[in-house]
Amino acid sequence: MDGLDDVTRLVCVRHGQTGWNAEGRLQGQLDIALDATGEAQAEALAGALQDESLDHVFCSDLQRCRQTLAPLTRRRPLPVEWQPGLRERSFGDFQGLTWAELSERDPEAARRWKLREPDFAAPGGESLRIFSERVLAAVQALAARHAGQSLLLVTHGGVLDCLYRAALGLDLQAPRSWRLGNAAINRLMVSGGQLHLVGWADESHLPVAS
Repeated sequence: MDGLDDVTRLVCVRHGQTGWNAEGRLQGQLDIALDATGEAQAEALAGALQDESLDHVFCSDLQRCRQTLAPLTRRRPLPVEWQPGLRERSFGDFQGLTWAELSERDPEAARRWKLREPDFAAPGGESLRIFSERVLAAVQALAARHAGQSLLLVTHGGVLDCLYRAALGLDLQAPRSWRLGNAAINRLMVSGGQLHLVGWADESHLPVAS
């Protein structure tokens, strides 16, 4: 591993809960707001990160991520850059549907989606392979630009899934066994152009659901 000056530390957070998360709807790049639970999660996250050493913040430009970040930037001044490269995967024509609705509307598409076929895409959407390449290129570019610094990335579940797989060398089609919780704190670092997992799915700061 390279010296500390070459290591970029990443604190990665999924946005807080939205009503569509609770309903199991495919949000993709539709601009859905946080619900009351998500707003509470964002406040708790701000408390957890208020003393964290952070040099820069990169946030998906979708409002659920902006709203998740807002309580933290109200507590402390941080340089923030809105990053379309950190957006969720585009699900094209499937956005807004639940899994049940998709299965009823297009059973073959639902089957291929659940199999995580890397080159399958909804009409007008991104394939898993293209999405992963987009995410990894964006994060690697940010890490290289800020070598030796600590970055906060506020993003989406699909983005975090891509980072986890890349850090552990897992195939895009490998079944998921790791959590991608709303407003959980996930830690990685980039050294020598490679992602490394440091810690994952810390939810200890979040309010307990009633």
